[in-house]
Amino acid sequence: TYQLIQGYDFLHLYQNNGVKLQMGGSDQWGNITTGTELIRRKAQGTAFALTVPLITKADGSKFGKSESGENYWLDKKKTSPYKFYQFWLNATDTDAERFIKFYTFLPKEEIEALIEEHKTAPHERKLQKKLAEEVTVWVHGREEFEKAVKASEILFGRSTADDLVSLDEEIFLEIFDGVPQKELAKTDVLGINIIELLTEKSEFLKSKSEATRELKGNSISVNKEKVDDQYSAVESDLIDGKFLLLQKGKKNYFIVKAI
Repeated sequence: TYQLIQGYDFLHLYQNNGVKLQMGGSDQWGNITTGTELIRRKAQGTAFALTVPLITKADGSKFGKSESGENYWLDKKKTSPYKFYQFWLNATDTDAERFIKFYTFLPKEEIEALIEEHKTAPHERKLQKKLAEEVTVWVHGREEFEKAVKASEILFGRSTADDLVSLDEEIFLEIFDGVPQKELAKTDVLGINIIELLTEKSEFLKSKSEATRELKGNSISVNKEKVDDQYSAVESDLIDGKFLLLQKGKKNYFIVKAI
């Protein structure tokens, strides 16, 4: 039925809009040629099909919501520049080598040099970084690309507290998507004892003894800055004027929203 509907759609476009060419991935060849045949028989006309090899990922799967559960859009209202950048940055080595040829305008010689350089030090992910930069700048501009890079550095711990505080709410919440949150009055956040914030106020840690132990072990950070004094008061700047990021160890995060 799908094939028949797509064929009729082509016929309708041919008769009403003068459309003579339908383009698509190679998996659409049968659907498109159904349309060209229908146009020949019903309208005694001539129409054309043009397909290109389907772009697949290293595992053979194609892009699309049906495969991955999530689409990546050019419109930043549907896919933020940060997520868009992360998509290309997280490409496998095999995919990055193919995608940089498809989706950038870099000269062939530069691409070949990048591929060879990547092979000698794949852990540096230079190929993925260049791919992500080129495509993100092309689609969203240099400024949005630089914001995405800063956000990525914050997530992986290669940034300063000042970088974190300068983030806007949208990017901050995207970086720490899924991290538990609690709303507190500003008077219950700023100026109070760090142990009180970690336990009674936020309930991030279960007890004062746990908070004391983690502080002595240098495991606690507030807005990416280490705190080891159990008697200190919280004086950090709020992220975008409303958030405080608590952290235990490397991966255990908690967000306090001051209202």
